[in-house]
Amino acid sequence: MNEQKEFKPYIPADKVTPEITVTSIVMGIILAVVFGAANAYLGLRVGMTISASIPAAVIAMGVIRRIMRKKSILESNLVQTIGSAGESLAAGAIFTLPALFLWAGEGKMETPGILEITLIAFIGGILGVLFMVPLRNALIVREHGILPYPEGTACAEVLLAGEEGGANASTVFAGMGIAAIFKFIIDGLKLVPSEVSFRVKGYAGEIGTQIYPAVMSVGYICGPRISSYMFAGGIVSWLVLIPAIVLFGADLTLYPGTEPIGQIFAEGGAGAIWGSYIRYIGAGALAAGGIISLVKSLPLIIRTFRDAMKGLTGARSEGGSRTSQDLNMKLIIIGIAVLTLLIWLVPVIPVTLMGAIIVVIFGFFFATVSSRMVGLVGSSNNPVSGMAIATLLIATIILKMTGDSGIHGMQGAIAIGSIICIVAAIAGDTSQDLKTGYLLGATPKKQQIGEFIGVISAAFAIGGVLYLLNAAWGFGSEELGAPQAMLMKMIIEGVMENNLPWALVFMGVFLAVAVEVVGIPVLPFAIGVYLPVQLNACIMAGGLVRLAFDRMKREEKEKETIVSDGLLYCSGMIAGEGLVGILLALLAVFGLDKAIDLSGMLNLPAAFSNIGSLVVFGLVILTLLKFSLWKKRKTV
Repeated sequence: MNEQKEFKPYIPADKVTPEITVTSIVMGIILAVVFGAANAYLGLRVGMTISASIPAAVIAMGVIRRIMRKKSILESNLVQTIGSAGESLAAGAIFTLPALFLWAGEGKMETPGILEITLIAFIGGILGVLFMVPLRNALIVREHGILPYPEGTACAEVLLAGEEGGANASTVFAGMGIAAIFKFIIDGLKLVPSEVSFRVKGYAGEIGTQIYPAVMSVGYICGPRISSYMFAGGIVSWLVLIPAIVLFGADLTLYPGTEPIGQIFAEGGAGAIWGSYIRYIGAGALAAGGIISLVKSLPLIIRTFRDAMKGLTGARSEGGSRTSQDLNMKLIIIGIAVLTLLIWLVPVIPVTLMGAIIVVIFGFFFATVSSRMVGLVGSSNNPVSGMAIATLLIATIILKMTGDSGIHGMQGAIAIGSIICIVAAIAGDTSQDLKTGYLLGATPKKQQIGEFIGVISAAFAIGGVLYLLNAAWGFGSEELGAPQAMLMKMIIEGVMENNLPWALVFMGVFLAVAVEVVGIPVLPFAIGVYLPVQLNACIMAGGLVRLAFDRMKREEKEKETIVSDGLLYCSGMIAGEGLVGILLALLAVFGLDKAIDLSGMLNLPAAFSNIGSLVVFGLVILTLLKFSLWKKRKTV
């Protein structure tokens, strides 16, 4: 307990300042929905999501401090607490729930109702917060100085810098507006093709790049190493595996294809080979990567769970100190019990009593693991997908053994996996937010209420977003590949129906093992194998910009400021493109997308269209330089 007595937060415990206000709640709900929708769109496109804590904090500071002229750091902190919950809930939901839409598209079940999706998201999110609350004293307070919580600490530093006048929201808003314009030009007006591809005559491989601001921004935020691993995976699949399949199997008809490989390639090019064969190899690599990351983390997971359980003895609220007040433990236990009964008894959630028990056991375990692991290695390295894969495998096997098979068992497995995936994501986000609050001197109980508000807001929005995107383009399509959901669907079908092309899946598994043996992180490489190479190349472009910034010969403080401005601008671009993506989906559903499509009017030769696309992509990168590198040159 000495750590707690010695540590002095920015706002002392005996000082009361505004936290839960109408302003913080309204702004937080808006950002939870905005970043939740944007991250849902991004995750379904590229299989990755970004943290919304820092951009939400910067926007809150910009509005509260600069526009409303209020100096209220804890109010800004509550805004980012509510706002970031939407992003985390969306990440957990889009990794699993689209599988239900995919089965509905195959005629195996009815399209899931919005109520079902909302309840699954709501229950998973609330459980994630409830499971984390008893761990706060053990992980945040007692291990202050031991667990760094990188994102939570960084968010606190951003808020403190804003309190001193060192940060503003203009960069984030600029990124949102400019990316929205580019997205509307590319996918709305369709003045230029969204990707450029190059082929060599006589060789079945293909290379190229997409030109989307959000995809490039993912590369900048992830950095050059992760981007290069993804690009390497794309090179292997599109420049090695696809040409090999076409070269050696041109006259063969191999399952799951229904025509000779040569004919598939002649009719659809490299993309058709990817759709018929490579995505199964990628799925095997992704599954193996998730399990490998989980196995490698097992010693840490076991130690984490053991240490957290030991620390629960001091998890109760302590006296009248404002900064040590948590939600009442009795309410937490009652809440968990009620939600467990809802999982079992609510008709629209296809989960049996056994499934509800699995949710509680695995949910609490993975919430505990997630909460501590993000403190050690950060949210980006938290093996949520590995946890989801392990849960799905175990849950599907148990359900099948207990007689809950067929489509009902498959639906139940996805519901279980969805809830646990959301639990792990929200628990990790809650712990980062509580760390930020601990450093700033926030009231934990008020932050926990803020998490509930964010979860509820995003849960009501995510069902509509998924319905809209599915109606506009369909999951598993070129526009929305939904890689994780496709993987979860394949795993469940493989166990329940045993109808996967296992030869291709095992090729991916052993490719992942080989990559792990040589020391390359498996998951980013496996995602690269699974996704189109054009998307990976666009991510790589953003990674190269970040590499150039990291290697600049400038003073360290100036370099950090430039990189930070780039991160804020890219976060804004992801949000802006995601929102316009939702708008375009709405237009497509109502049949208005053709009315604004100008591609037929131009009718330019392919060479000129490709040049136009590359020019637009160059402008996207130039805007990043303008709001990071060149912005600092003008002010330093």
